[in-house]
Amino acid sequence: MTEVAPIAGFFVTLAICVLIVLTQRWHGRMTLDCNHGVQKFHVGATPRVGGVGILAGLVAVWVFASSVFAETFGFMLLAGMPAFLFGLAEDLTKSVSVRARLLATMASGFFAWSLTGISLTEVDVWGIDALLKFVPISVLVTMVAVAGVANSVNIIDGFNGLAAGSVIICLSALGIIAADVGDSVIALICLSLIAVLSGFLLVNFPLGKLFLGDGGAYLLGFLLAWLAVMLPMRNPSVSEWAPLLACGYPVLEVLFSMMRRYKRSLNPGHPDRLHLHSLVKTRIIRKHFKTWPAYLKNAAVSPICWVYAALPASLAVLFNERTPCLMASFAFCALVYWLCYRRLVCFHWGIGDRTVSPENSDAGRR
Repeated sequence: MTEVAPIAGFFVTLAICVLIVLTQRWHGRMTLDCNHGVQKFHVGATPRVGGVGILAGLVAVWVFASSVFAETFGFMLLAGMPAFLFGLAEDLTKSVSVRARLLATMASGFFAWSLTGISLTEVDVWGIDALLKFVPISVLVTMVAVAGVANSVNIIDGFNGLAAGSVIICLSALGIIAADVGDSVIALICLSLIAVLSGFLLVNFPLGKLFLGDGGAYLLGFLLAWLAVMLPMRNPSVSEWAPLLACGYPVLEVLFSMMRRYKRSLNPGHPDRLHLHSLVKTRIIRKHFKTWPAYLKNAAVSPICWVYAALPASLAVLFNERTPCLMASFAFCALVYWLCYRRLVCFHWGIGDRTVSPENSDAGRR
């Protein structure tokens, strides 16, 4: 039955997502995402409750899973409910604060630990590993790490297919590593999540008929984060830096966003159009694909960012047991991100005097 689980997840997700799109005239008052706002690039109101279809597909996977797989996957789904429900509440009411959603994702991390007993006990950094021997510190660090990855997926959820495709890349890396070390449960969970996301992508990319929404983004982010925690904890031969690097694109996006907002004296949760994917749209797509319809311009951003997402994911698979190489790879990917970002903002590579303020550029135009 287990081999049927990913197939069931794919078709259930696809069916529910199509149903949401076809029935939007009845629920649109609550579910439609307007096209007004700092981070809005789409044209026309669109349902933003794709997370409902994804959850339905995940439940279908659990129903068809074998006992060992079902137990682990069931704990993950149960623990992810705070993240999903608070995100869905934001999708429906547009009034749930960033802080409340952050605390909800941390709560999901806490519930995952309480259900499985798994938490980060080492990160291969001297001094920190000693602190992680204390259970309260280990659990707190795990909660923060899970919340960080969950929110990073929400941050990159800006264009058709971007978040879902990026998560598929991250899951592929984790699944390959798990299969390489013989952890069939983690590998099958990754495959099942990829199947579910593929069902959603058929509706989301490239036409953008349905959006992931905060509920979907936070749920996927939590599941990705918890897989990243479980993989090295269940398989000591895998470095803790391997799953971090596998999730390199969303993680680096949130780290650079926090630094950017700190330098501008803004709240870390303050929305802006200065993310890497936003600049790809305003500096590359608008310039070179002027005649394309709006939905294709939005979709064209994703493959460009997927190429970058594949870089840290590939390096994670290549060096999954070699911590020094993984650390160096993380630094290299951060450098590549910074160079690309600087090229888009300042129109040149590296350090120099020529700068163009994003606020005065087309990065702020609609």
